[in-house]
Amino acid sequence: MNQPYFIVVLAHSLHGRLRRFHIDQKVIFAILALALLGCFTLFGMVSSYMRMAWKVANYNSLRQETEFLRARYQKLLTQANETNEQMAKLQMFASEVSVAYGINARPLAAGNAVLSELNDAHLMPTLGETLEAYNRLKTASLTAPSRSTARRWLLNTNPSLWPVLGRLLSHFGTREDPFHGNPAFHAGVDISASIGTPVRATADGIVAEADWGGAYGKLIVLDHGNGLQTYYAHLSRMDVIPGQEVRMGQVLGGSGATGRVTSPHLHYEVRRGGAPINPYGFLAKSALTPSNPSRDFGF
Repeated sequence: MNQPYFIVVLAHSLHGRLRRFHIDQKVIFAILALALLGCFTLFGMVSSYMRMAWKVANYNSLRQETEFLRARYQKLLTQANETNEQMAKLQMFASEVSVAYGINARPLAAGNAVLSELNDAHLMPTLGETLEAYNRLKTASLTAPSRSTARRWLLNTNPSLWPVLGRLLSHFGTREDPFHGNPAFHAGVDISASIGTPVRATADGIVAEADWGGAYGKLIVLDHGNGLQTYYAHLSRMDVIPGQEVRMGQVLGGSGATGRVTSPHLHYEVRRGGAPINPYGFLAKSALTPSNPSRDFGF
């Protein structure tokens, strides 16, 4: 049985010789199939390489854009922190002068911009509000009011009690902000307390402020004289009013979760001359220190 085949004839131009080659048809088809397969393979490799090169170029472009945006964000964050710090210093000056001279002005949100409670912009007073309060102070009479009655609380003006008995949740100083995770300065300590737990004055004093304090929520500030003040924040209720004299151990209100918090607790601060100081030194010497208070951090 004859198989179909192709004849290839080669002729020499000088000698005139002819050569015939018989090539099976199957071999020709196999060569053509291999050639076609090679073309498809080469096309696939070229297209794959081009796609990979495009992806690499796109990735490099996105990475450069990301680095640019990250640098811009850090710059804006630094500028915002500097602005907040300037506003807070001006605000704290206004608040201290108001308390010192008894000026009847609306208290702004108590503040130090480096406090973690005031990191969110919507909790900060506006620049217009801060400048307005400052202008009121400049034009107000700075004559301190005289007290006709002797203060009866001068004997116990050093904080010597725990405001509530509970576990220390957060320490004084730099910590990780619970809302956005960035390092932030914490001006006091957080003590665990369920909502409504009685909060007591840690020393004799006069109520300098009992009002809403922005990120502090419901805030009570006691003035103990000689530049010493204590702050009680995130309260659920307030049982005292500004100007009221209180004794050490007297109930000021109830603990709560008002303001910028993640759970119910009491935020307690001690300030001297307006600057926050570590309150743990007072708590450690307290006669009512809870037995074996839980601490997972150092002071």
